[in-house]
Amino acid sequence: MPPLPRAIAVGHEPARGVGHPCADPPAESPLMKFVESHSIDYVPLNERHGKVWHLWPIWFSGDAHLATLATGAIGMAMGLGFGWSVIAILTGCALGTLFMASHSSQGPELGLPQMIQSRPQFGYRGALLVWCFALVTYVGYTVFNEVVFGVAVQDLTGTHLSQTALVGVFGAFSLAALAFAVAGYDMIHLAQRTLAAVVIVALLIYTVGVAMISHGMPQLGMGKWATIPFLVQFFAVAGYQLSWSIYVSDYSRYLPRDVGVKASFWWTFIGAFIGGAWMMLVGDVAVAIFPGKEIVGAVLETGNLVWPGFGPVLIVLSSVSLVTITTLNLYGGSLTLLSIVDSFHHVKNPGRARLISLVLLGVASTWLSAIAGDNVRELIENLLSVLIYLFTPWTAINLVDFFLVRHGHYSVREIFNPDGIYGRWNWRGIGAYAIGFVAMVPCFSTPIFVGPVARLLGGADVSMLVGLPVSALVYYLACRSIDLVAERAQIALADAGLETGVVA
Repeated sequence: MPPLPRAIAVGHEPARGVGHPCADPPAESPLMKFVESHSIDYVPLNERHGKVWHLWPIWFSGDAHLATLATGAIGMAMGLGFGWSVIAILTGCALGTLFMASHSSQGPELGLPQMIQSRPQFGYRGALLVWCFALVTYVGYTVFNEVVFGVAVQDLTGTHLSQTALVGVFGAFSLAALAFAVAGYDMIHLAQRTLAAVVIVALLIYTVGVAMISHGMPQLGMGKWATIPFLVQFFAVAGYQLSWSIYVSDYSRYLPRDVGVKASFWWTFIGAFIGGAWMMLVGDVAVAIFPGKEIVGAVLETGNLVWPGFGPVLIVLSSVSLVTITTLNLYGGSLTLLSIVDSFHHVKNPGRARLISLVLLGVASTWLSAIAGDNVRELIENLLSVLIYLFTPWTAINLVDFFLVRHGHYSVREIFNPDGIYGRWNWRGIGAYAIGFVAMVPCFSTPIFVGPVARLLGGADVSMLVGLPVSALVYYLACRSIDLVAERAQIALADAGLETGVVA
């Protein structure tokens, strides 16, 4: 990559590290030629590359893996009929992906990772609120993926691994995921495109095969309607897809700025919706045919019904996809960790800082996996419920700010300026987040707390339907006091010469 242009933020010049929009790259070594040099810093237009359609395989492969299987089996495990479970999966997936894909156009427009873009809404340090939640999410998903991978290894080999052996499996899994994360953006895109082509073929074989053998199977009919399991399945799927919102711009920020909002939205939506819904339905079918089996074992047996020996092939491919989505977790987690560090201390070498953060996250996730236990379904249900609560207000605020308030007009330099136009603490975003979160509390339904609204609904959690509009409306109304004309004048001054290094 060519050297980044030099730039000076108006009113303040932060140290030229990860917190600077145009941080100097490290001195290049032969190894570093294959390693991404950017972290949370700005990607200049002369380094933009790739095609907008590259977004669909990122998110198709990002969803088509073992962990997604478990999400599709939640309703069936609670007694919901197969046909109703399918409807809950498709509609929930559409809702969650709608919001997730809407973040995609922010990457090409700003050339920045997803979470650093929260500073205009929450403030230079106020954004720590959502960054800490995001970091927990990245680590939580990595741990979950490692646990699922350990289950898959045991199912494939037919052996019960000792704790020591499992730790070794988790470590090998983390190393494989880290290798792609260290290489960075371009390698991740290439791996996901390659994997998508192979997984699509396998899923087509599975789908056609199940359709051929399913005649006369009453368990694959509509089945029993159950309100609570339907709502649980619907919102679990919606929350699962919504949770990808914190990732999206990380993998679109190198695209040329002129790719267009509609194109980036639809290519992201198509990939995430098809990959997510398809894989969830695979899990749904497997649990319907083999209701007494654990999810990985059920898929293994169903695949063998389609074609003897095909079950292990499907599980291996899904496990490879699990490795690459864990790469996305570690990659996004490292950027979020550096965003947190940048709020207090500027790091001089962004490339090295990204590598250090990746190693720290890899070690931490492996250790946590070793003590997480193997109750995969309970783990995913608890994680999804937390994600709905934490990211529903954030995604509403972030999207309203981008599309309805500032219409994509931001200063890259001021995002990295602690004394800039966005302030250190933004009461509008923090207040809207707090109000939206509190509004959801009566609708919470968790193992330790069930709100009054949830109790009236028999335990169904509809908090997402409350948090989204409340957070969006409160933030939009709060932003009516912003002088956007004056702010845009400041943006033009602050970012003058951003691409050339010339400061007005």
